[in-house]
Amino acid sequence: MTWSIVARDPQTGHLAVAVASRFFAVGAAVPHIRGRVGAIATQAFVSPLYGTDGLALLAQGRSPEEIISSLTARDDGCQQRQLHLTDATGRNAAFTGSKCIDWAGHIVDDNVSVAGNMLAGPQVIAETLRVYKALADAPFAERLLAAMDAGEAAGGDKRGKQSAALVIYRDQDYPWLDIRADDHPDPLVELRRLYAVAQERYLHVAQTMPTRENPHGLTDRTEIDRKIAELEAARIAEGRPSPSFATPLKPV
Repeated sequence: MTWSIVARDPQTGHLAVAVASRFFAVGAAVPHIRGRVGAIATQAFVSPLYGTDGLALLAQGRSPEEIISSLTARDDGCQQRQLHLTDATGRNAAFTGSKCIDWAGHIVDDNVSVAGNMLAGPQVIAETLRVYKALADAPFAERLLAAMDAGEAAGGDKRGKQSAALVIYRDQDYPWLDIRADDHPDPLVELRRLYAVAQERYLHVAQTMPTRENPHGLTDRTEIDRKIAELEAARIAEGRPSPSFATPLKPV
């Protein structure tokens, strides 16, 4: 009852899942990511174990194809489920059960896959992938949001709209960005608004958080506060609107 994109940025190794659905709080069920390990989307008649156990198997070095075989072989309900995933090196695979509600299917490409079920048609995932690939030079989050917008414009979930989410992990066990619109009349628009708000302060502060390599993080706020103040002053001087109302990157 959903479509999603699972991607690895080949330039940085960052991992992401973007998802939208006519279902409440889709971001609570579909995305599963671990930095330096992999990203998984489990959907249709969701099995959370596909996400949790799949990440554990990825951490053991199992290939995406092996993981799909292992998870579906033990599950009598697998033909009602959908799963796609990538590991930290870009190996990826997808599965769509034969009993998923039409239209249902998936596409696997280099470092990215798109899958959906109960969609308006195959054009939804085709357009999602096309726009994602066409915007290769855009920031990772922008590519994902524009790709999902394109899928929505192509028909999206045939039942309508309700929720959406975007989760990006860099190389840590916590997300760099995790935003959700759990119950909204236009959730992808709301997701973009949240991303714009995150750029005002949150993502700058995220750069200061402790990491595996630097467990202290950045404890002196002076530089980050200066950067935020400069960005805000430049916005006001140029008469630009608040990032909360930024114009989205248009699909191509």
